Amino acid sequence: MILWPGEFVAKKEAVFNALAQADGGGRRLWTIPWGWRDFPETGARVDWCMGRAKRQPAGWGRWLKALMIRLQYNGARRLFQRNRAAAAAAWNGLGGSRLAFLQAARDEGVAVLAAELAPFPGRITLDWAGVNAESSVPRDPAFYTAWAGQDPARTGEGWRAMGAGLVARPSRRSDVGQDAGALPETPFLFCPLQVPSDSQVTLFAGWCGGMSGFLSALGQAAAHLPQGWHLRVKEHPSARQSLAGLLAPLLASGRVVVDNASDSFAQLAASRGVVVLNSSMGLQAFFHDKPVLVLGEAFFKQEGVVMPVQDQAGLDQAFAGAAAVGYDPGARARFMNWLDQVYYPRIDPLDMAALRAKLAEARLNRVRAA
Repeated sequence: MILWPGEFVAKKEAVFNALAQADGGGRRLWTIPWGWRDFPETGARVDWCMGRAKRQPAGWGRWLKALMIRLQYNGARRLFQRNRAAAAAAWNGLGGSRLAFLQAARDEGVAVLAAELAPFPGRITLDWAGVNAESSVPRDPAFYTAWAGQDPARTGEGWRAMGAGLVARPSRRSDVGQDAGALPETPFLFCPLQVPSDSQVTLFAGWCGGMSGFLSALGQAAAHLPQGWHLRVKEHPSARQSLAGLLAPLLASGRVVVDNASDSFAQLAASRGVVVLNSSMGLQAFFHDKPVLVLGEAFFKQEGVVMPVQDQAGLDQAFAGAAAVGYDPGARARFMNWLDQVYYPRIDPLDMAALRAKLAEARLNRVRAA
């Protein structure tokens, strides 16, 4: 049986209902249950969930949010004490109430699945460890070499079918578009920016420290680009607030261009390489055979698949040698075939066998927290 906090987005609910069907039943929780009596772990869990919550209220608002998460953790913990054979599922689950729900399940040794849309059309992320940088995706290139060695189909170009139907996101802002138009023939690196408040940026920025630090690092590195090159930047179509203030120093350098009008994938395709913190467009750049520089924490930040950048000096050096930045096509093919054939279940059309495999994996990996 699957237990999940109710969502009000049809696509999310469809995923959980499919999981329930695959597991022989499930229950949508209209609210996460509350419980007043604490567990020994309650205080630490509340602090952790609050620290990772997307919204960080102040004053009384913060106290009330912490109280709500405390009650939800306690209530969910007792729910799972009564349903140890169930599996807990939640959307994203990186912070706040949904993290409290999933952590309560983990603390009771109940199987967990975190869900999120995959970076590719018609696919879904279902992972017992978490999503994004906290996923269970192996980071050791030797894993993919061994896996691919078992079947020739795991080394070919089959993974490219995942990119069919990829289109740029529609914009929520009048000053950010997806227009077709001519792009310069001069060489450039392309950086698609992320939503500054997204958990990918706030939790997994790594050495950059967040959007401000990321842009500062790019501005410094742009000065090292070869003569005639520039860095092309585009704000995220879903970002509600402009980054014009943070981008101004980069524009003043004369080595950075902000193009919020042109189609994101057209800029990616015309570039000589892509620079990301941990954006899914880094993965999507693989379909255009582009080298990718990854600065933040990402499950695809693997040597050969991309070029991992560990500090400012490394970024400066990579920009200086932009024309020579590359990747290992074999390593990339093995990694992407594994994502295609193993990691991302199909939801269009729905692959029930893959959902059952994810549930079995979650139950195999359930652990009771110390």
